[in-house]
Amino acid sequence: MRFAIKRWLFLLHRWLGIGLCVLLAAWFFSGAVMLYVGYPKLTESERLQHLPALPAQAKLLGPQQALQRAGLRGPLADLRLSLASQGQPSYLVTLQGERKTTAVDASTGAVLQMVGAEQALASAQTFTGAPLAALHYQGTVQEDAFTHSRGLDAHRPLHVVAVDGEPGLRLYLSGRTAEVVRDATRRERGWNYVGAWLHWLYMFRGNAANPYWGDVVNTLSVIGLVLAISGTVVGIMRWRFAKPYRSGRRTPYPSRSMRWHHISGLLFAAVTITWLFSGLMSMNPLRIFDSKQTLIDVRQWPGTSLQWVADSHAATPAQLLAAAGVPVVELRWQPVLGRLQVLATQSNGQHAVLDAQNAQRLQYQPADLITAAQKLSTSPIARQELLNSYDFYYYGRDSHSMMGSAQPPLPVLRVQWDDPARTWLHIDPSTGQLLGVQDQRKRAQRWLFALLHSWDWLPLITRRPVWDAVMIGLSAGGLLLSATGIMVGWRRLVRRKVAPRP
Repeated sequence: MRFAIKRWLFLLHRWLGIGLCVLLAAWFFSGAVMLYVGYPKLTESERLQHLPALPAQAKLLGPQQALQRAGLRGPLADLRLSLASQGQPSYLVTLQGERKTTAVDASTGAVLQMVGAEQALASAQTFTGAPLAALHYQGTVQEDAFTHSRGLDAHRPLHVVAVDGEPGLRLYLSGRTAEVVRDATRRERGWNYVGAWLHWLYMFRGNAANPYWGDVVNTLSVIGLVLAISGTVVGIMRWRFAKPYRSGRRTPYPSRSMRWHHISGLLFAAVTITWLFSGLMSMNPLRIFDSKQTLIDVRQWPGTSLQWVADSHAATPAQLLAAAGVPVVELRWQPVLGRLQVLATQSNGQHAVLDAQNAQRLQYQPADLITAAQKLSTSPIARQELLNSYDFYYYGRDSHSMMGSAQPPLPVLRVQWDDPARTWLHIDPSTGQLLGVQDQRKRAQRWLFALLHSWDWLPLITRRPVWDAVMIGLSAGGLLLSATGIMVGWRRLVRRKVAPRP
């Protein structure tokens, strides 16, 4: 019985390895690529840097007037003013309950009804500052290899513009507002075919297999775990810890590739299992990290909907720009603590917080924010602290990384409730905005996915190139394990094919 179990274990590892060794090699290699080249994205800092300053002297409609002329009514989820759409001052409006954004001309209140080549080229010219002759309209795409992100769904179809004079720069523009929503250089696109696109199995996205993409990734991850665990057990069983084999080695295999596969498997088994498991956790299998009960109702944060009431005394865009005192590339209206505020943002991301009624500077007291936070739950607040530096649960990553699209602001106010889910809330004390909610399940995902997969432990990621050396070394070890597995598997298949029949 024991011999039969051992034989089936050997056979299981052998044939799973033959089936998956190429995929594992691809995962290790593409993961190493992703350390330095991420999936194309337009980060918040890039978006702001490419926005021209709003004209301070222009006679623009106030938001109430513009929305009334555009026929947009009801509470808003987002409202901002910039030159992102066609290089003209435009309100970009998102109604609550809708994901789509509407562009409204800030001078006339006219709604942008259709985005074509002319509008896309105008926005691309504003974004790049390049002459029109250097821009080449390439039509529309619904989804391609570099636009699988679900965050782009509200903007599809996407208009594509190629830019001369840049390293193969390609811009993707919203089919609703004409603003640039993604940029991708030739370098990013090329490396992504052996990086994120390969690592995330995006060959199954944007086609007939799209509904099954998550199932494919989960299934292959589980099979990979079975392969790695069975290989670890087999490797330990075959290794002579006390007494060497006759050859004098601890491993019984005469073939060099098999010996290296055995040794590298024992050396890198733990990291292989860890990365396969944490990769599976990134997919939130069976929705295990979803909150089972909503104990903190962030919708009750004072003034979370933009309710517009005609008010002739509201500050005009010109007054807001003058009050900021510096070139501003975007005005964004936000409700906080029962009042309407405006973030006047510069191209470097710094902003002034202004009262939407009188354009006066606003400052929030932590005590007021704590009082407002207490109203979000019937449970008592257990702890509150002002973080002036990042910690294990609140930190930033490089912009090209999967979770590095925007650097979290500091300082930040953390509020912890004494509720069954041990809920945490982060609040930006400079703007009064909610930055995110974490409960026990989300913090568990931080351990089981982010930490185990990216090794984003602060003492490590803040000491580069130590982090780089660790990640590249482990990736190289996993690649050696997979490559020797490919060699062993190929020889096994060839031998079976040419073996004489009895």
